[in-house]
Amino acid sequence: MRGLLKKVFGDGNQRQLKSLEKIATEIAALESTMQQLSDQELKNKTVEFKERYQNGESLDDLLVEAYAVVREASTRVLGMRPFHVQLLGAIAMHHGDIAEMKTGEGKTLASTMPVYLNALPGEGVHVITVNDYLADRDAREMGELYEFLGLSVGLNQSGLSKEEKREAYQADITYGTNNEYGFDYLRDNMVLYKEQMVQRPLNFAVIDEVDSILIDEARTPLIISGTAQKSAALYQQANSFVRTLKNEDDYTYDVKSKGVQLTEEGMNKAERFFNIENLFDLNNVTLTHHINQALKAHVSMHRDTDYVVEEGQVVIVDQFTGRLMKGRRYSDGLHQAIEAKEGLPIQNESMTLASITFQNYFRMYKKLAGMTGTAKTEEEEFRNIYNMDVVAIPTNKPIIRDDKPDLIYKSMEGKFKSVVEEIKSRHENGQPVLVGTVAVETSELISKYLTRARVQHNVLNAKNHFREAEIIENAGQKGAVTIATNMAGRGTDIKLGEGVKELGGLAVIGTERHESRRIDNQLRGRSGRQGDPGITQFYLSMEDELMRRFGSDNMKAMMERLGMDDSQPIESKMVSRAVESAQKRVEGNNFDARKTILSYDDVLRQQREIIYKQRFDVIESDNLREIIEQMIETTVEAAIDMYMPEEEIENWNISGLIEYIHATLLEPEWITEANLKGKEKSEVQDTILAKVQEKYDQKEAELTPEQMREFEKVILLRTVDTKWMDHIDQMDQLRQGIHLRAYGQNDPLREYQMESFAMFEQMIASINEEVAKYVMKAQIRENLKREAVVKDTQAVSGGEEKKKVKKPYVKAQSVGRNDPCPCGSGKKYKQCHGK
Repeated sequence: MRGLLKKVFGDGNQRQLKSLEKIATEIAALESTMQQLSDQELKNKTVEFKERYQNGESLDDLLVEAYAVVREASTRVLGMRPFHVQLLGAIAMHHGDIAEMKTGEGKTLASTMPVYLNALPGEGVHVITVNDYLADRDAREMGELYEFLGLSVGLNQSGLSKEEKREAYQADITYGTNNEYGFDYLRDNMVLYKEQMVQRPLNFAVIDEVDSILIDEARTPLIISGTAQKSAALYQQANSFVRTLKNEDDYTYDVKSKGVQLTEEGMNKAERFFNIENLFDLNNVTLTHHINQALKAHVSMHRDTDYVVEEGQVVIVDQFTGRLMKGRRYSDGLHQAIEAKEGLPIQNESMTLASITFQNYFRMYKKLAGMTGTAKTEEEEFRNIYNMDVVAIPTNKPIIRDDKPDLIYKSMEGKFKSVVEEIKSRHENGQPVLVGTVAVETSELISKYLTRARVQHNVLNAKNHFREAEIIENAGQKGAVTIATNMAGRGTDIKLGEGVKELGGLAVIGTERHESRRIDNQLRGRSGRQGDPGITQFYLSMEDELMRRFGSDNMKAMMERLGMDDSQPIESKMVSRAVESAQKRVEGNNFDARKTILSYDDVLRQQREIIYKQRFDVIESDNLREIIEQMIETTVEAAIDMYMPEEEIENWNISGLIEYIHATLLEPEWITEANLKGKEKSEVQDTILAKVQEKYDQKEAELTPEQMREFEKVILLRTVDTKWMDHIDQMDQLRQGIHLRAYGQNDPLREYQMESFAMFEQMIASINEEVAKYVMKAQIRENLKREAVVKDTQAVSGGEEKKKVKKPYVKAQSVGRNDPCPCGSGKKYKQCHGK
C-alpha cells in the first residue's frame, strides 16, 4: 500500500530535494563571479546585502548571492569549500527545517550559510550546541569566517557576568548551549531593572544535534529554584521501612512500566511500622508519598545506570547521552529518597521560582532550524510540535560501510565473552574499535573484561566526559579501542589514522539495542564517514533490558530446546524485526509522554506569558499610577459585590464593607458607615474611589514624583513575584495529583486546565488586593529599593549553576483556619484569605 501511495504521490523527501537542487545549481553558477572578487569586494557584499534588505528585498531574494559569498569566503578563510550536498542542507535550514546529514558530512560548515543570511537584518542569530566545548570550538573556528565578512560573534557561557552576557547577545551571531539560553530567558523575567536583562527578542536559532535537544531533553524542564523547608527525618524513616519489604509479598514491580506498588500485605506492614490505623487517611498523604518514593528509589532506580554517586552526591545520568547531569535533581522528593537509600546527607527539597520546558522555549523563536545525523525516525514529532520538516540530505560520497545483522545470544555472559573476543581479534590486526554501551556499568564491565584480556583501551562514560573530545578524536587511530556510552562524542568527528582504511576502517560494536532507533543509528554513523570503509555489528542477548521488556521468553525457551549454548549466536531477521518493532513501541510511548508534558506545560505557558509580559510592562513603564488605580478599582468592585450582593439587598453588610476598606485602603477618618448608608452600589463605589483618589494625591504630594514612581514599582514587582512563585508551586502540586481524577472517569488534563485557570484568576485577584493595600497603607521610605523576593537562586534540572540558596521569607504570624482574618475583613480566615 505504501509503495502504491509513493508511486501516485511521489516521495516527499525527493520532492523537497528537487526544489533545493534548483537553488543549489543557481548558487554554484555564481562561483566564478565570486572568485574574481578581491577580499575587500567580498567583504563589502555584507554591507550591500544589508542595504538591499532595508530597501525591501527579502532574505529569500538574497539567498543565492549570499550563499555564494559565504562559500567563496569559506574557501579563502577556512580552506574549506562547501560541497553541493552541504548547500542543500544549508537551504533546508534557511526554510526553517531540519537537515539530516550523516556524520562527517560537514553540518557545522553547512550551517554558516543560513546563519550569515539570517544575521543580515541585525536581529540576532543563536547557534545552539549540546555542550560548552562545541560552542567554544565552533564560535572560534566559524567566527573567523563571520568576522571576515563583517559580522560580530559572541559566546554565551555559564559563569559570565550580566555585562558579558549582554555583550554576547548583542553580537550578530551568538553561540551557546540550550541550557544557558533557557536559563537566561528565565533570569531575564526575574530582573528588577530593564538594564539587567541580557537577551534580545528571540529571532532565529540553528540547533546542532537537534534531536538530542528537542526530543531527548524535551521531558526535562529548566527550573530556577529556592529551597523549601522540609524534614529529612521522614525520608529516613520511609527508607528504613522499605528496606524491610520483600518483592512479590510486600510490593509488585512491573519491568515494562517500571511501576512499583505496595500489596495489601505491604500496606498492613506500613500501618504497623508507622503505628497508624489507615495508611490512606488524609492525614497520612505525605507519609504515603514518602513511602512510594522510597520504594521507587530502591526498586526501579539503579546505581551506575540511572545515577552515580560522586563526591557524596547523587548525580543523575542522562539515559540518552550517558552524560552526568550535574546540578540537576529528580523532583517530587525522589532525589531525597535516593540520598536516603545511599546513606548520604539529605538535601532540602527545592521550591520552583521559574520554569520552562525546552519545547516551549524554542517555540518562542520567530524561526527555528536544525541539523543532525539522525532525525527521520522522529519526523512526526518535529512536524507536530515544532512545525519543522526533516529533509534527508544525500551523502557527498556513497556510504560503503558494512552494517552486519544483529547477533543474538542466550545470556549476557555469552554475549560479553563474544564481544571481548571480537574486540581482541580486531585490535590485534590494528583495526580501531568503538564499543557502544547503553549504561555506565556496562562500559565498566567491558573495561574489566578487556583489562583481563590485556587489551589497552579508553573508557568514555559519564564519569570522565571532560576528556570526551580528545578521546573521540583519537578513536580512529590504528589499534585504538574506545568504550563509549551513547553520547559517543556527539559533534566531534572520528577521523581515520594512517593505514586504517586498508584495515577495513573503524569497527563499531554495539553491546545492546537502545530503546530509540535513533541512538543506534547514531552509533552506526560514527563509522564510514565521507565514503570511508567501516563495519558495524550489534550484539544482543535475551537478558538485555529491551528484550526482557518486550517478551523474549519464548525465543529464549526455543534456544534452550534447540540445545544452543552461550557461544552460539543466532542471526535472525525475525528477532531483528521484533527488536525494531519493540523500539518503535517505546518511541511511541516516549512521544506520547512528551506530548502529555507539553499539554500540561502549555497551560502554564499561557499564564507565564501573561505574567512575564505584565512584569516587563511594569519595569519599562515610567508611570504606574493608572495601572494601580485600575487594580484598586477591581479590588473595591469585588469587595462591594461580596458585601452588597445584587440579589440580596436586604442582607447588605455595609459595616463589614467599611471594616474591609479600613483594613485594606483607607483609615477610619477618611470614610465612615454614614458616608455610604442609603446609597446605590454604583454610588458606594464612586464614593470610596473618590476618597482613594484624594488619599493617593496626598501621598504623591508628600514625595518627589521619582520616589512615588519607584515606590509603585517596588510594591508591584514584589507582589507579582511572590504570588507567581506561590502559584507555580501550587500548580506543581496540582499536577502531581491530578492523574488520580482519571479514577473518577474525569479527563485529568481538562480538570487541570479548569482548576489552573481558577487558581490563576484567584492569584490575579490576590495581586490586585495586595498591591492596593500596600500602595494605600504602606509608609514610604526615601531610600526605598527594589529587592528580589529570593536573593540567591539555583538553576537546576538542566544546568550546572550552583549558588548558596537562602530559605524563602516565611511570615512569622500563624493564623488558624477559624481565626478572624488578619486583613480586618471580620470574616474567618478560611472564608477570606485562607481560601
